[in-house]
Amino acid sequence: MSRPRIVSLLPSATEIVAALGLGPYLVGRSHECDFPESVATLPACSRANVNTSAGSAAIDTEVKSLLEKGLSLYAIDLDKLKELKPTHIITQAQCEVCAVTVDEVEEAAQSLLPSQPKVISLSPKRFADLWTDMAQVAQAFNAMDEAKPIIKEYKMRCVEVIEKACLVKTRPKVACIEWLDPLMAAGNWVPEMIELAGGISLFGEAGKHSPWINWSVVQEHDPEILLVMPCGFDLERTRAEVNSLIKQPHWNDLQAVKNGKVFMIDGNSYFNRPGPRLVDSLEILAELMHPDMFEAKYEGVGWEKFVV
Repeated sequence: MSRPRIVSLLPSATEIVAALGLGPYLVGRSHECDFPESVATLPACSRANVNTSAGSAAIDTEVKSLLEKGLSLYAIDLDKLKELKPTHIITQAQCEVCAVTVDEVEEAAQSLLPSQPKVISLSPKRFADLWTDMAQVAQAFNAMDEAKPIIKEYKMRCVEVIEKACLVKTRPKVACIEWLDPLMAAGNWVPEMIELAGGISLFGEAGKHSPWINWSVVQEHDPEILLVMPCGFDLERTRAEVNSLIKQPHWNDLQAVKNGKVFMIDGNSYFNRPGPRLVDSLEILAELMHPDMFEAKYEGVGWEKFVV
């Protein structure tokens, strides 16, 4: 294979490419790709049609309005793609809200003469799909021999967490909030990860999209641990908006609140992206749910305790 020219339009795919040692072949990225830091120098080949700097409620309203009108949430910079002449474009078919969809990319690819790039589409729904996606990317570039020990190392970190979590005597009830206004619980890979790390997931179903929930349901289930990880928000943005939860009825009556078990998480870097840092996310869950068994390696970086 001649030297590939990769454009990744999906942050998690960019992280997969880099983790597999294929980073030198990246020539373009999405506007959201920000890890590893070295990708910041690459040209962005997409942009959002939504004001992502707005508050949770405003973003939700704008997203629903665009979808109701049949409009895309993202725009592809076709001129930039033509200039870059990629041999491969990586995107996703999992969620039209998360990134440019495969249909949009394939339509654009047909116009990319003469490069005619191959479109690689990832569709992760569960935690184990991480290994499938990493293998798919590696196979596309004939790099499976190099990828196998890398994937094995990530898997062994997971095994270490799971084996220790199997020994826990008490499994706390955990609620993960993926959007604040309106409320959405985390789905897809997150409920499964909570179980693997030694907890009981109250909301969301493994392998299915994140569900909208009412606050009354949160009250009814009374979580022992409440994790706030808004999609696309880093710790700073989460910190700025998490106070909206305090306004919910009987906030102070929740077990998690009374026991100081409400945590803010950098969802943008970890849980929201089904890339290699899901392994970090599993370790974060373990240290938050079972601090007596797991070292707090990510405190202040991946998570903070919420203090009123």
